[in-house]
Amino acid sequence: MSAVADTAPPGAADARIARAPWVLSAPALMLFVGVLLIPLAMTVMLSFHDWGQYKGIEPVFILKNWHEIATDPYYAEMFWRTFRIAILTTLLTALLGAPEAYILNRMSGRWKSFFLLVILGPLLISVVARTLGWALLFGGNNGLVNKLLMSAGLIRAPIPFMFTETGMVIALAHVMMPFMVLSVWAALQRLDPQIENAAMSLGAGPITTIRRIIMPQIMPGVLSGAIIVFSLSASAFATPAIIGGRRLKVAATLAYDEFLNTLNWPLGAAVATLLLVALVLIVVGSNALIERRYAEVFR
Repeated sequence: MSAVADTAPPGAADARIARAPWVLSAPALMLFVGVLLIPLAMTVMLSFHDWGQYKGIEPVFILKNWHEIATDPYYAEMFWRTFRIAILTTLLTALLGAPEAYILNRMSGRWKSFFLLVILGPLLISVVARTLGWALLFGGNNGLVNKLLMSAGLIRAPIPFMFTETGMVIALAHVMMPFMVLSVWAALQRLDPQIENAAMSLGAGPITTIRRIIMPQIMPGVLSGAIIVFSLSASAFATPAIIGGRRLKVAATLAYDEFLNTLNWPLGAAVATLLLVALVLIVVGSNALIERRYAEVFR
């Protein structure tokens, strides 16, 4: 056996070595194609089909759904609301998550582990349960916080939270906060604490140290977290559906209604496809700008 292996041509051995990665990754590639690429391709094809209330879905190639989305102001308003809420959520998580990650990084080992568990703990709870918690706290006259504030005489009317963009932004920021904190915290791991001490020993104040030393080094983490939070917020369904309801729709809830309520699958597929393409372009473009601007950090 060894003699046969020794006399094998070198080209055959090199070919087997070259094919090995493809053979080993073939099951994962097949799963990726079957679970992701084929359904996406079917969704895109479905967006070009026709639909009628009595005739159902007709497998014809038309641009009716795309023309309706492009010409109807309702869809433009809905997509603008989707991205506006995602942008505000990203800004809120960045403003609160970056200081939180910095404080977490400065803690000692025992307290750092405890508060890291506190930050990651909500990820173990369903998004629906966390969003329903906000609805129970501020849900009109029956909300727990509204009841307490009105009984104490601090407010006369309940705080408007349900079916408002403000409520959706707050609830989404609560859901997305761990992703921002973890991104900034990971960037802070590359920061040498002695740099801060050196800056302060040279006469720099706390604000100057944060502005000139810390912020430039953690900005890639903030921007990476912003990309994650923005993409997840723009495509979120559970939180907008609970807080916004049918009065305040976003792209994800609109696609859901078109698929399951009006049964207009081609139009729902067109909305979902447009949202996916927009998010892919925004994420890829933002990621390219971040890597170009902070090329030294990613080396």
